[in-house]
Amino acid sequence: MIESLTFLLLAQLAGEVIVRALGLPVPGPVIGLILMALFMAWRGIPPALHETALGLLRNLSLLFVPAGVGVIRQAEVLAENWLALALALVVSTVSTLAVTALAFRWAQKRFGDPEGEASE
Repeated sequence: MIESLTFLLLAQLAGEVIVRALGLPVPGPVIGLILMALFMAWRGIPPALHETALGLLRNLSLLFVPAGVGVIRQAEVLAENWLALALALVVSTVSTLAVTALAFRWAQKRFGDPEGEASE
């Protein structure tokens, strides 16, 4: 488990280093996630990493507690900017739904309809 957590943290660190070195406008953990996905596509998912990831997912709700506390502590700022936040929330939600639908349609055309294959 320690090795798996080290791997996850090193992937995040690599992403941070790349972002800072190249001045990319992307969060370091996103680049780290891409690097980790490429590594696992190339070498496969190590069983220990799979078990560690499952353990983290089982306790994922605990990781939202600090973020929730931070939001509550910033209630005054939220009250001042509620309209901009609501607009950003609606636009980002609609954009996400649209991009997801387009990606699904592309994948369905590219890889075929799984329901159509199952009925044959």
